[in-house]
Amino acid sequence: MIDAVTLAVLKGRLEQIADEMDATLFRTAFNPIIAEAHDASHGLYHAETGETLVQGKSGLPIFVGVMSFAVKAVIDRFGDTVADGDVFIFNDPYDGGTHLSDFRLVRPVFRDGRVYCYLASVGHWHDVGGNVPGNYNPVATECFQEGMLIPPVRLFARGELRQDVVDIIMANTRLPGSAHGDLQGQINALDLGVRRLGLLLDDYGDDTVAEALAELRTRAARLMRSHIAELPDGTYGSEDFLDNDGNTDAPLRIALDITIAGDRMVWDFSRSSPQCAGPVNIALSTTVASCYVALKHLFPEVPANAGVLEPIEFRVPETTLLNVRAPKPVGGYTETILRIIDVVFSAFAGIDPAITNANAYGTINAVSLAGHRADGRRWVMFSFFGGGHGGNPDGDGLNHGNAPISTATIPPVEILEAAYPVMFTQWALRPDSGGAGRHRGGLGAVYEIELLEEQANLFLFGERGRFPPQGVAGGGPGALNRFAFQQHGQWQEPPMTSKMVGVTLKRGERIRLETPGGGGYGPAADRDPAAVARDVAFGYVTAGAAERDYGVTARETGR
Repeated sequence: MIDAVTLAVLKGRLEQIADEMDATLFRTAFNPIIAEAHDASHGLYHAETGETLVQGKSGLPIFVGVMSFAVKAVIDRFGDTVADGDVFIFNDPYDGGTHLSDFRLVRPVFRDGRVYCYLASVGHWHDVGGNVPGNYNPVATECFQEGMLIPPVRLFARGELRQDVVDIIMANTRLPGSAHGDLQGQINALDLGVRRLGLLLDDYGDDTVAEALAELRTRAARLMRSHIAELPDGTYGSEDFLDNDGNTDAPLRIALDITIAGDRMVWDFSRSSPQCAGPVNIALSTTVASCYVALKHLFPEVPANAGVLEPIEFRVPETTLLNVRAPKPVGGYTETILRIIDVVFSAFAGIDPAITNANAYGTINAVSLAGHRADGRRWVMFSFFGGGHGGNPDGDGLNHGNAPISTATIPPVEILEAAYPVMFTQWALRPDSGGAGRHRGGLGAVYEIELLEEQANLFLFGERGRFPPQGVAGGGPGALNRFAFQQHGQWQEPPMTSKMVGVTLKRGERIRLETPGGGGYGPAADRDPAAVARDVAFGYVTAGAAERDYGVTARETGR
């Protein structure tokens, strides 16, 4: 049996490989969504099952969870024909993917003539065709309206680049320079990973490293079972809603029933809404991966590998919007997986409120502005925006954070203004947006963006315009999402509240986002009046809201 010191050293070395792969792509990618926001991830995967062995600490956890399905898709499709030097590329969201913007590269690592493991890279490309620049098409009714779909194919065959594959992909994007740069960054990240893993295997031996990987998985499963065993047996339910699917203005239920029996759990999503016409459907692999992310929030000390999911059974009927196949549109997957995480947090509030968080702001607010510069060059600004995180057992929620599906960051205003013909006239915290509670929800943000070019087309894909982020353990909800845009000097709001396509903006016109705050944790009456006074002094909470929500008067707050 491997000793504890060697196991710890190998765990650190393996994680460092994934971390270096992340850093390589972040520093070489062309588009800001990868280079600045870090919307990418890398990991090591099992040679036969595709299960997650190791993930990096800087990449998106949601990607790492889904990538195990992607690697398994390569294994199932190519089997024994996989050769040393092969690299596979694809973005199929129904076969180990998420949505069409996320391109995956999978590379086998050979030792002594056999596959030792797989390395994988995934990154969110700037544009992959489709009806909407940036690919968040809120009115899509099939995947063909969302962009190009590439099934698993060889990008490299025994080390030789297949230029025909590259040419096909680059012919189907509005921004081939950006896509080609991101592709080269992912290739280089995999090259580095192969070199680093080879050095590690040479240092410690293939068998010792394999034993360490197996032991890490076993320990993760054992620790997860021990946590489950400490929870009370029973069935606990929770549900929440998406505003609409972008086509039909009707809410969609995301429902979860968790049954705990001893050291195992069943997560049943059967009560969720049926498959819908619009792009908030997701594939089964995406549903499972979002549950994996939620578990890591609840039990952060459990090692990040496939062992986490071993004691859990998932029931996700194909009749629901959480288990769809082509050609159902899935471009807005981020909104749905955020709601899954929300219902997991809310369900655990009934199981053990001491380990759960209130809901975060629950939408990435994907905004796309696209047009042509005076010299004819096309530009596409695609970005996502932050909001407040939920209050938690230990304190207030984070103000203006990124979505809890990731460790990504919000693209900096300086980068966006330098890259695109826009100016941010406001980038600020949104007062009174965090849910009231013993521990207040974090604040959302206010973004106002002015167009500097002659004209541009505007697209929005968001959520939480009608159903606010929920508090837990007696905490209040966060504020609703609000979006507005100028037309002919007048402010207007989308008829579907959080989704919109094809609005033409003229020079000097603005868009405005007021993002949700997080839900509160615990009853507002239990909040320390001094904390309320501090919130008022900082401008987080207005004097009126302090009196309404906390019973703390203007005199007590010093206002």
